[in-house]
Amino acid sequence: MSSENAFARPALLNRCGQLDRQFAKTGVAQVYFAGSVSSMTQGVALDREGRVLVAAKIGTAQGNRFGLARILADGSADLAFGQQGSVIGEFEPGFEATAGKVQVLPDGRILLAGLHYQTAHRTLPALALFSADGIPDPGFGENGRKVVRLPGDLSIGSRDTWLPPGVPGAEACDIAVQDDGHILLIANHHFELADHAGMLIRLMPNGEPDKSFNGRGFVMIRHLLLNTWLSSLLLQTDGRILVAGSIDFPQEGLVARYLPDGRLDDRFAVDGFLAFKAHGQSAMVSQVIESQEHLHCFGSSRDPIRCLALSLHNNGRPELRNNAGHPHLLEIGPSGCQWSAAQRMTDGRIIAVGATIGGIEADFIVARYLPDGRLDARFGNGHGWLRTRLGHSLDTANSLAVQADGQILVGGYSLDGNYRAMVARYLNQ
Repeated sequence: MSSENAFARPALLNRCGQLDRQFAKTGVAQVYFAGSVSSMTQGVALDREGRVLVAAKIGTAQGNRFGLARILADGSADLAFGQQGSVIGEFEPGFEATAGKVQVLPDGRILLAGLHYQTAHRTLPALALFSADGIPDPGFGENGRKVVRLPGDLSIGSRDTWLPPGVPGAEACDIAVQDDGHILLIANHHFELADHAGMLIRLMPNGEPDKSFNGRGFVMIRHLLLNTWLSSLLLQTDGRILVAGSIDFPQEGLVARYLPDGRLDDRFAVDGFLAFKAHGQSAMVSQVIESQEHLHCFGSSRDPIRCLALSLHNNGRPELRNNAGHPHLLEIGPSGCQWSAAQRMTDGRIIAVGATIGGIEADFIVARYLPDGRLDARFGNGHGWLRTRLGHSLDTANSLAVQADGQILVGGYSLDGNYRAMVARYLNQ
């Protein structure tokens, strides 16, 4: 087993991993949402001009809403976007909502993905499309917004009402846009009690279901008839579709691959599915990404909670040259840690972000991995990872974007009274 303990904070050996003090003067920007009482960054992306888009869960006096904000390269609010720099809304009038992912389309429009809270216990996947300036696109869905409902209520999922923010649960949100404008998204369907299945859905560019995908517009994903949860979606360069998450309880990590038309790719791993444990313990995948020669899974193990990274060949077989094909586990702090998001740099190296867990121990963590999946000792404190405490708050990082110059933007939130949406920028040279 490969595991690293990291309780002390060694002195930095170089500038890689330091906060960029030219961003928001401190390296950390608080994202402003007019009229909100709380905010939590859930996703970040860059537009064609290098401005930062932030998807967020917003607390208002009337309940939760989705949030979309834009900040400038220096970390200040872009007041030309939406209303005073942000958009706050719901996917259908009178219902609560949250945002999870944001993506800029080739024509500059902004696609926001999130969840429509149908009841206090049920969710539906939902999308909103905006112009580059934050104006709803009337040609998409209903006045720019679309709640995705499948026959038989198969897109209805569970609302996490008891898990603390930052701990992976049943709520899922991820999207990918194909070259022809069709939209892929995932959901987790809750039948009853402990009975779950993942859903892979494809919509046409206007938000309507694409019935040509698997003959009905969606695929139900359930491995070995076990409970299945999805948390990540990846559109590969060759058009094939990867989904990842976990199965069963105690959980095993899961990766599955589908062909562009929605059929299972039975040449991937074993009959299309890879399920794995972390050295005999439970595991889950938060994100899977693609490099030139490999697939890389990032997430966490359980009992105890540790950051997990696993490298695979493109056919779904473990890369035996990296940790003998086993997940690499990283332990930071006494209460556990997890990876929530990862992104490949142009040179093939990989950035992963997440958080330590537990009371005052909750901090941002960032790591840089080499293309072969090993930690890059030239980053941060010489171990390949770093830990950032933003103050007396409890801090959770959950999303990232890598700028054209290589600098790392990390989205997350701090709890100090109320939740506050944050974006930090780290040096990466």
